[in-house]
Amino acid sequence: MNAHEIDYQIYGEEMQFVEIELDPFETVIAEAGSFMMMDDDIELATIFGDGSHREQNAGLWGKVFSAGKRLLTGESLFMTAFTHGGSGKRKVSFASPYPGRIIPLDLQEYEGKIICQKDAFLCAAKGVAVGIEFSKRLGRGFFGGEGFIMQKLEGDGLTFLHAGGTVMRKELAIGETMRVDTGCLVGFTQDVDYDIEMIKGVRNMLFGGEGLFYALLQGPGTVWVQSLPFSRLADRVMAASRQYGGKNKGEGSVLGGLGDMLDGDNW
Repeated sequence: MNAHEIDYQIYGEEMQFVEIELDPFETVIAEAGSFMMMDDDIELATIFGDGSHREQNAGLWGKVFSAGKRLLTGESLFMTAFTHGGSGKRKVSFASPYPGRIIPLDLQEYEGKIICQKDAFLCAAKGVAVGIEFSKRLGRGFFGGEGFIMQKLEGDGLTFLHAGGTVMRKELAIGETMRVDTGCLVGFTQDVDYDIEMIKGVRNMLFGGEGLFYALLQGPGTVWVQSLPFSRLADRVMAASRQYGGKNKGEGSVLGGLGDMLDGDNW
C-alpha cells in the first residue's frame, strides 16, 4: 500500500466526528477547519498540496500544478497533516462542518477512485491523492450544480466524506438509472455514467420548485445521496433570517412577543 494504514471510530448522530488512531509516524491529512482535538506527540504541519506519493514524484512544477488545481474547487493551496511523532498509539479527531453523516470509504474497494462534490472531503490517510475531475459534457458542466469540476480521491487508503442529513448508498446494476436532485448528489464510483436531464413539462419547470434539471446516473457502480445539501440548509436559514429580522418573535412560547421583551430584545 502507498497510503498509511489508519484505524478510526465515528462518534455522534447528527453532529458526528471521526477519531483517527495513529501508530508512530503515521499521518492523516485534512482540509483546514475540520480539526477538533488531538493527543500529545501528534505534530501539525501545513503542507503544499495533499502530500501523496504521486505529488511528491511530480517535481516542483508538478506540485505547483497539482496544488493550483485545488483552487478551482474552491479549496486552499495548502492542507494540514497530522503526524504521530512519538511512541504507542495516539488519536486525532475531525468534526463535521454541519449536521449530517461522515462516510468512511476504503478506496481499494472502489478500484482506487471516487468522484465527489467539491466540499465533501473531510480527511484521509496520507497517500490519498486529492484532485479534480473535469466534466467533458456541456450540460453537466453548465447545469450540474458542480460546474465543470468535481473532486476526485485516488489511492489505496481510507478517506472520509461528509454529507448533510441522512445518507443513502445506492448500488446500480448495469444499465440501471436513477435521477437525483443535483444538490443531493454526494459522490459516485468512476464507472457510473453521470449526465444532466431536463425536467419535462413547462408547468413543472416554472412552478414545480424543484429546479430545471436532474442528475441522471447510470450503472454499474455505487452512488451516495444526501437528504440535506448545505445549500438547501443555508437557503432556509437565510429565508428565516429575512422573515424574522434575526429575532425569535416568540415562536413556540405562550408569552409570544412578551417573552422577547422580558429577554431584553426590545429594550
